[in-house]
Amino acid sequence: MAKAIMVQGTMSNAGKSLLAAGLCRIFKQDGYKVAPFKSQNMALNSFITEEGLEMGRAQVMQAEAAGIKPSVYMNPILLKPTNDIGSQVIVNGEVVGNMSAREYFAYKKNLVPDVLRAYHKLEEEYDIIVIEGAGSPAEINLKQEDIVNMGMAKMAKAPVLLVGDIDRGGVFAQLIGTVMLLEEDEKAMIKGLIINKFRGDKTILEPGVEMLEERAGIPVVGVAPYLQIEVEDEDSLTERFSGNQEVGLIDIAVIRLPRISNFTDFNPFESMEGVSLRYVHSVSELKNPDMIILPGTKNTMEDLLWMRQNGLEASVQKLAAAGKIIFGVCGGYQMLGETLSDPEGVEAGGEIKGMGLLPMDTVFEKEKTRTRVSGTFGRIDGPLDSLSGVKLEGYEIHMGSSTLKEGCVPLTAVSDGVTHSKEKPDGAYRAHVYGTYVHGIFDKEEVAKEVIMSLGRIKGIDATEITSVDFQAFKETQYDILASELRKHFDMKKIYRIMEEGI
Repeated sequence: MAKAIMVQGTMSNAGKSLLAAGLCRIFKQDGYKVAPFKSQNMALNSFITEEGLEMGRAQVMQAEAAGIKPSVYMNPILLKPTNDIGSQVIVNGEVVGNMSAREYFAYKKNLVPDVLRAYHKLEEEYDIIVIEGAGSPAEINLKQEDIVNMGMAKMAKAPVLLVGDIDRGGVFAQLIGTVMLLEEDEKAMIKGLIINKFRGDKTILEPGVEMLEERAGIPVVGVAPYLQIEVEDEDSLTERFSGNQEVGLIDIAVIRLPRISNFTDFNPFESMEGVSLRYVHSVSELKNPDMIILPGTKNTMEDLLWMRQNGLEASVQKLAAAGKIIFGVCGGYQMLGETLSDPEGVEAGGEIKGMGLLPMDTVFEKEKTRTRVSGTFGRIDGPLDSLSGVKLEGYEIHMGSSTLKEGCVPLTAVSDGVTHSKEKPDGAYRAHVYGTYVHGIFDKEEVAKEVIMSLGRIKGIDATEITSVDFQAFKETQYDILASELRKHFDMKKIYRIMEEGI
């Protein structure tokens, strides 16, 4: 059976996902078949597998680092928040329903067989499983019936590496406090401590490391530096949203909706030197970009009303009237239409006006569209005409359908990547306003390249030099850099020994 190692954190965003990905890459480089696993993920960024099943993107990223195809077995439970107190619950890649936090807390013990079934599937196929926890194992109000932190470690008999974030401050209190709040049998499962996101002279930290080991009675197996690695983020805790707001040679503004989902759709543009991808939350941040993107969202109607209230909708409409390129993806595409109707109460219920930039109507339905797709852009007129005939790949995750009216032309033709059915029209465009249901539409190098080249032509700039990026190859280099850096700062011999000895 597979060996296991588990990465838990003292808090959310301590760096568990990235460090787990780094370990996956290291083990792969060392010749092992390795797979990631997270029993329960809470995130709005999700992915559709080849089988048409939905899972969290963090495990997709880790699977890429491990050099394997993503499988829903790597993330059997996905929670997608619908509001502040409830989530859509997805089990084994399929929607079970919406539950309040209290309802799910009472229900989750029923999911233990699903978690074990998924984990055992991976055990049968791989040499090593890198398990990721969620939040903190010391959330004492959530420990009952835990299935994602120490509860999962016990089910998998996995030794635990506990990660603390020194960049936020208080890392010694984080690590020692977490250990102190655990039960004795749980403390015994923590075999190594990791200080993450360290900047500066490590020799200054050494006395603190010695005291930490003495107080906790657990060895520190690594002090990881603050790494600027361009890989996909798990959720809205990403630092991308609060990052650089400087305007580049080609400037793209993404509206940072309150319930933004699948913002990883736009990562390919970030890897292009000279292109600024800015997430904007207010009219003052919008400025005068070359293209505005309306991203996916878990609640299209409420996020459109948020834009309406804070003035962003009016600003986007004004820039669209001036000829600015507007591109909507999934929920952002639905916003561009004339009406959004929710007769089944899938979102907020009722009907509201859309932005009126595309002549189409959207109706929300209870059944979720969930599939991988491939196809081509149709014959496009206007500023993005160079996309005509370009091939694309991606996936659809949405709970509504849109009906085009006169003056609105389908943007692409795609076929179902699961059933390989006949091609169907997707999305729409009119003049300089474009929309699609396809997530990942910019991932193929040719698509992102043609978008940037088109924006450059509009500005009278030759963008040839800044578009030559193979995004998949770029991600591979990032995983290799991550592994290389962790090897320098982790005691891998000790980590291997911890994994061999188990618990």
